[in-house]
Amino acid sequence: MKTLQNLIDGTWEDSRSGTSLDVVNPATEELIARLPGGCADDVDHAMTAAVRAQPAWAALPLAERVARIHAWADAVSEHVSELAELECREMGKPVGLGRSFIDGAVAGLRVAADQALTYPFEETVSRPDGSRSRILRHPLGATAVITPWNFPVPMVLGALGPLLASGNTVVVKPSEHSPLSTVRLFELLSLPPGVVNLVLGDARAGAPLAEHEEIRLVHFTGSVETGRRIGAGAGERLHRSVLELGGKDPVVVDAGVDVRATATAVAFGAFVNTGQICTSMERVYVHRDVAEEFVDALVAAAGTYTTGNGLDEDTVLGPLVDERQRDTVRRHVADAEARGATVRTGGIEPEGKGFFYPATVLTDVDESMLVMTEETFGPVVPVSVVSSFEEGLERASRSRFGLAATVYTEDPEHITAAARIPAGITWVNQWQGGGPEGRYEPAGDSGMGATGAHASYDAATRPATVHIAARPGA
Repeated sequence: MKTLQNLIDGTWEDSRSGTSLDVVNPATEELIARLPGGCADDVDHAMTAAVRAQPAWAALPLAERVARIHAWADAVSEHVSELAELECREMGKPVGLGRSFIDGAVAGLRVAADQALTYPFEETVSRPDGSRSRILRHPLGATAVITPWNFPVPMVLGALGPLLASGNTVVVKPSEHSPLSTVRLFELLSLPPGVVNLVLGDARAGAPLAEHEEIRLVHFTGSVETGRRIGAGAGERLHRSVLELGGKDPVVVDAGVDVRATATAVAFGAFVNTGQICTSMERVYVHRDVAEEFVDALVAAAGTYTTGNGLDEDTVLGPLVDERQRDTVRRHVADAEARGATVRTGGIEPEGKGFFYPATVLTDVDESMLVMTEETFGPVVPVSVVSSFEEGLERASRSRFGLAATVYTEDPEHITAAARIPAGITWVNQWQGGGPEGRYEPAGDSGMGATGAHASYDAATRPATVHIAARPGA
């Protein structure tokens, strides 16, 4: 068992909190590490280091900052398997899946850093009268990144690239459920002391970090309730917040699609990482012309998602992160059954240790059920039959969430109509598609603040204009 420390100003040190939390392997329920509970003193110390380091970091030439970020990416790329195993031990993700996401995150860090080289940190606009304006994008200063437990390493790497390349310094607070991989990630750092700092703990560290008077931006991924508090606090203190919160992502399956291929794709989108992805497919609206065949194929696909310890390379469905999360899944399925839903497969927890829950398909669902309105965050896919593509699109749009959506159709007009879903990202005929140029902002209760490509640099910088008058007689 490992006892974890904070990283502040380039030094690993004990917390000032005097409290500790347990990290439990969700597949075995064994204690694997202890971390500090966190406190305001830890945050103050980390913020002091970040504020002190920021001017020198921002003064480095842009190309050097980008090169330093690439060097970190090089180091991380040599330890992907180790990091994936740590993620598996702390939150259950199968190691093969973890490797693929971490590989993608390292590539994404490189791309994000290189995007700084084309970002307009300075532009000059000349006017006919001989005057000109310099439009500058300044770094914000010291920033905070608070990450969730479901993708510990990718979420940190995804947030830090634009912040660091822009000249900001960062204090990171990972979830108390998954600190091991983040600690190892920062052991691989080669940036100047204080540029990136790590504070461990639960809300006792997260709240004072989000509320700190020296913070200029909070980048938070997590629950709607916590996001609301962070957003309200940011408004009160007049600093920025970028919030990616919950999702209840819809899927619309049109008539005329390849039914079996679509069902296989939906199973993956619903069950991968045990459904613990903000953009998991959480409600499906299928056209009645293909509904029976689709459900049969989806049930068959669900049967291939067998539960097991993610350290086994053959495992495709690891455990949920903890008993509390399994309780949420259990409650949503029970509520659906009580209101008339049919469990077509799954719904019965395996015996023994570990917070496992099987791949579950529900039919005969309606919008009165929790599983159709609240974020389940588990391996459950409820399927509702609709009479037309238009009905599917309308029902998919009827949610307080607006993170992402997926549409499967071969009809060109329906492909165009998919853009009507009020979501930050809408994928057509491929879940999780897209390239590095994409950018989005969640809608509704799913958050606020645009990210992706140059939008992330807009969020990480403050624009200012210097106007220079024409010289007399010039």
